Amino acid sequence: MGGVLVGTCSWTDRALVGSGWYPAGRRDAEGRLRYYAERFGVVEVDASYYALPSERNSRLWVERTPDGFVFDVKAFSLLTGHPTRDAAVPAGLPADAGDPAVLDEVWDRFRAGIEPLRAAGRLGSVLFQFPPWFRPGTRAEKFLEQCAVRTAGWPVAVEFRHPDWWRAERAEATGALLSGYGLAAVAVDMAQTLPSSVPPVTPVTSPRLSVVRFHGRSSAWGTGSKEDRFRHDYRPAELREWVPRVRALAERVGPRGQVHVLFNNCCGDAAVRAAETMAGLLSPEETS
Repeated sequence: MGGVLVGTCSWTDRALVGSGWYPAGRRDAEGRLRYYAERFGVVEVDASYYALPSERNSRLWVERTPDGFVFDVKAFSLLTGHPTRDAAVPAGLPADAGDPAVLDEVWDRFRAGIEPLRAAGRLGSVLFQFPPWFRPGTRAEKFLEQCAVRTAGWPVAVEFRHPDWWRAERAEATGALLSGYGLAAVAVDMAQTLPSSVPPVTPVTSPRLSVVRFHGRSSAWGTGSKEDRFRHDYRPAELREWVPRVRALAERVGPRGQVHVLFNNCCGDAAVRAAETMAGLLSPEETS
C-alpha cells in the first residue's frame, strides 16, 4: 500500500492567515510554513497559478520544511489555457499562449522556478487544472500530449473541470489517455447538483501518484464570489464517505506510490480543520 499525505491547497491564503489558526509568533512567512509542515505532509502551491514560481522561494521552502514533506505546485495559468495578465509573464512578453516563443520562455521560467523542489526530491506533483471549457476532443488531446512532452520526468496530476471527461460513457477512454502519458488523474469532491459538477470518480492512471482535491459542496460553484464558491465545512460523515476510496487508491498506486488528499475549501480555517479530521479518520488508530 502506498502512503497517504493529507494537506490543504495553500498555507498562505488570506482567510486562513486571518482566521487565527497560526499562533502568535508563527505568523511571519517562515513561521507559517514551519508550523504548517509540523502538522501536515503535503501542501499545494496555488500562487504559481497566478505568477511564475521563483527559484529563491523554492529553495526557502525546502529549507523550512522537514525531509519527506512535499509540495504540489499548480501550473501557471498560461500553461493550462486560462486567461493570463500580461503583467504575470516575463517582462516584454505578451500573455499569448499561441506564440511559440512566449510559450517556450514561460515553460523555461516555470521549470527553473520549481527546479530546487525537484532536485531536493520535494516536488510532489505539478497540477494541471484545466478550465471548464477544456472539453474532450482532438484539440484537447493534442494539448495534453504537448504537456506530457514538456513535463517528461515530472510527477504530473491532471484535473478536468469539464464533467464530460469522467461521464460513464467516456471515463474509460479518459483514463487510458492519461495512463498512456503517465499522468495522474485528480479525483474531486464537490457539489453534485450542478450542470458543471464533475463526478466523484477515482481512477488510478499513474503507478506512483493519485490526487484527491476537496472543493467543498457549495451550490455557488462557478457563479459566486471566491468565499461563496468555497464556503463549506465538511462534516465528519462527509469525510468518512471518502475513507474507503482513499484507502483503495493507496492500494492501487502500489507500495512506492503516494495519495495526496488536499482540501480546497479555503474559507477561514475550514480547510485545515477538514484536513486534520481526515488525517485522523485515515490513521491506523481509527481502523484498529
